[in-house]
Amino acid sequence: MTPIQGISPIIPAVADKIAPAGATEASGSGGFLDTLKNAIGKANDVQMQANQAVDALVTGQTQDLHRTMVALQQADVSFQLMMQIRNKLVTAYEEIQRMQV
Repeated sequence: MTPIQGISPIIPAVADKIAPAGATEASGSGGFLDTLKNAIGKANDVQMQANQAVDALVTGQTQDLHRTMVALQQADVSFQLMMQIRNKLVTAYEEIQRMQV
């Protein structure tokens, strides 16, 4: 039986892309966009793995209900995380639009 993995593998690209505390702006150009794309891609991969696990369970290729449920929970958590990130970005955008020049 394999141990349950933590939430940290869901979006490891975010931790890899965080710049150290003295990094200059020129070296970090495009870093946020790349990090966001990688995070969305990783969340999509987790969702696809969950779909494959459900398909394997339904077709009888596997009978491991535990792993299927864990895959579904990981997909749910990664989706909820991406929704919260989206909500924060929308809120920040709306706040910037309300600023007076």
